[in-house]
Amino acid sequence: MTSPLLRKPVADTGRIHAITVDGARSGLSPDWGYVGFTCYRLEPGEAVSEATGDREAILVMVEGKARIVAAGRDFGEQGDRMNVFDKTPPHSVYVPNGADWTATATTGCTIGVCTAPGHGGHAARVLPRPGMVTRGKGANTRHIHNIAMEDADVADSLLVTEVFTPQGNWSSYPPHRHDEDDFPNMTYLEETYYHRLNPPQGYGHQRVFTEDGSLDETMSPANHDVVLVPRGHHPCAAPYGYEMYYLNVMAGPRRNWRFRNHPDHDWIFKRDQ
Repeated sequence: MTSPLLRKPVADTGRIHAITVDGARSGLSPDWGYVGFTCYRLEPGEAVSEATGDREAILVMVEGKARIVAAGRDFGEQGDRMNVFDKTPPHSVYVPNGADWTATATTGCTIGVCTAPGHGGHAARVLPRPGMVTRGKGANTRHIHNIAMEDADVADSLLVTEVFTPQGNWSSYPPHRHDEDDFPNMTYLEETYYHRLNPPQGYGHQRVFTEDGSLDETMSPANHDVVLVPRGHHPCAAPYGYEMYYLNVMAGPRRNWRFRNHPDHDWIFKRDQ
């Protein structure tokens, strides 16, 4: 039986994911109220349009190129990473709430649409392309593009990052959680993981679990799958032979990322500092 936390693509092309707040609540948590994620895979010449309503959006060019028009501004062709595993920094466009946007593919492309409540605090713009940073040691090493984390005042609610995990390595590890609104000790942040594998027939492993055992799901996401994290710890691993990518979307009552490691495994984090 498939876990309700694991969402398979609904199509091979076009809109392959449409994860809304209402849809995420179903079978997960009545408290889910922040993160949304839509993913489009377009052929050259295809176009998609959306109105943001009361939500802000960050359009991430995962692969390929598209012309982006948002909030009445033409941002031209965005994207130059033709394969996500080229690992070059992504092009991303911020769109505020109360605006429309259109993406017209100029090559085959994959666009991740990350959404959360918007408050009118930021204007539409092309976001700076992030440099790559490395986190962890040994088999816990992974490489990160911080697209819109809290050190950059570029969004009202959204925190967005992408991570490359080498074959045989762990990521989002040691297990950690951010499911309590207790700033500055911890922040409540819902999270989605959009997974890609290289080669594409691969798979990864991800466990989402709480310390009291009320939630404990272990999944094997495949290429283009999405994992939802409503609460609890959420480590993942890339098997030998398969490199893993994921695009993370986080949001909650505060735009801060504060987490707590699992007490049984915090020694790993302390050792590696």
